[in-house]
Amino acid sequence: MFAVARRLSLPALLLAATLLPSCRVCSAADRPNVIFILADDLGYRELGSFGQKLIRTPNLDRLAEQGMRLTQHYCGNAVCAPSRCVLMTAKHPGHAYIRSNKSTPPEGQWPIPDAEVTWGELMQQEGYVTGAFGKWGLGGPDSCGQPLGQGFNRFFGYLCQSHAHSYYPSYLRSDMGTIELDNNPPIPGHASLAKGANKSDPKSYDPFKGTDYAPDRINEQVLEFIRSNKSKPFFCYYPTVIPHVALHVPDEELKPYLELGWKDPPFTRDGGYGYTPHFTPRAAYSAMITRMDRYVGNVLNLLDDLGLSDNTLVIFSSDNGTTHLDKEVDYEFFDSVGELRGLKGSLYEGGVRVPTVVRWPGKVKAGSENDHVSGFEDWMPTVLEAINARTKAPAETDGISLLPTLLGQDQAARPFLYREFTGYGGQQTIRMGDWKAVRQNLGKGKIKTELYNIASDISEKHDVAANHPDIVAKLESMMAEQHVPSEIFPLKALDTVR
Repeated sequence: MFAVARRLSLPALLLAATLLPSCRVCSAADRPNVIFILADDLGYRELGSFGQKLIRTPNLDRLAEQGMRLTQHYCGNAVCAPSRCVLMTAKHPGHAYIRSNKSTPPEGQWPIPDAEVTWGELMQQEGYVTGAFGKWGLGGPDSCGQPLGQGFNRFFGYLCQSHAHSYYPSYLRSDMGTIELDNNPPIPGHASLAKGANKSDPKSYDPFKGTDYAPDRINEQVLEFIRSNKSKPFFCYYPTVIPHVALHVPDEELKPYLELGWKDPPFTRDGGYGYTPHFTPRAAYSAMITRMDRYVGNVLNLLDDLGLSDNTLVIFSSDNGTTHLDKEVDYEFFDSVGELRGLKGSLYEGGVRVPTVVRWPGKVKAGSENDHVSGFEDWMPTVLEAINARTKAPAETDGISLLPTLLGQDQAARPFLYREFTGYGGQQTIRMGDWKAVRQNLGKGKIKTELYNIASDISEKHDVAANHPDIVAKLESMMAEQHVPSEIFPLKALDTVR
């Protein structure tokens, strides 16, 4: 039931050639700790260090000042679960097991099988203590995909994406059990104003405010994990639920944004569409990101206090672009993806190019930036090389180590970056150098290839396929090679042709 055919990709075949001996930067006895922080639905321009003007992110901006910004980094896919699958297994979406969101009621998403080798499992094999804190999304509590069965010694947070739609739930998952949040009556992620409620009265929105804010609990557990393992190498995977809607945030976080006097019309969920209503949605969204920034600051400060900063590799990124729910998240007001086209759910740049920062004091140059094209599949081999465990990367992965780039060395351009997505109509894309081919509506049986030059047309406004038939033919051939059909997540137009 869970079998998916696979073939080796060009990046996998080139992996050995890219892992240069000159990149070995630590001994086995002095390997760095690794912290990977993953925001949820954070847009490319929603950090100050990536051009945001309205939302305050001082800690993440400090991280960028102390490290490197990767300006052409791509998440694993256009929505949560398949993006996280690419991150954890280092297989691009044409080979990855999970290729779209697929729920398994009553709790959880379609699980990655035992046969998949995850980043967590490899870190455990290298003697690292591993912990995951936040939103998992790769298997429910009784499945083979739950995190304690996929390479993590500790888990705390939400196993299920739907459960994570509420920031005031009645419980959170802790390892194989649950922690009750007794101070909440649980606030649903999807609900409407009471019948007859006055939409102009802020008190009408009080039913969507809780007491026990789950992200606070999750951040506490991250800090405890770091304290408990300060004397041994650890891998901390921190997939925070912020800023995914619903718009849930403590009132005290709203105050600095309310003082700005923005015209901030309420989100009322008229017609029953969307998540829970909020009286000041712009302020709420900003406040959520600032709250996440404070959690990152807590982690960075603790590393300083424990004397671990110099020997800890910190990576920050996002699982996909800003949500398309414009009534809840006013992405035009915030200029959330800037000049990029597309939002969450799209394989255009705005849906998959994500803000990414790497800090490793003494190794990664402070205040630097790099436009090397890279993706989520690259983090497993990058970190394995950084800890001198490069021989442990599975042969079938698609990642290429970014360590030369991070260390300021010359690195050959990635041969290509491939993405496909069965959701939102069915999509496929491949980038080779500055050329990017895009296909839409594959679920409707349509196969039409668009072509963009990202260097001259970053906004993907001008389809130049008709002018470059040779490039289109080459990219179409590469896309066909990289797509291995999946019975569970079919791309109907392509798989019917086969």
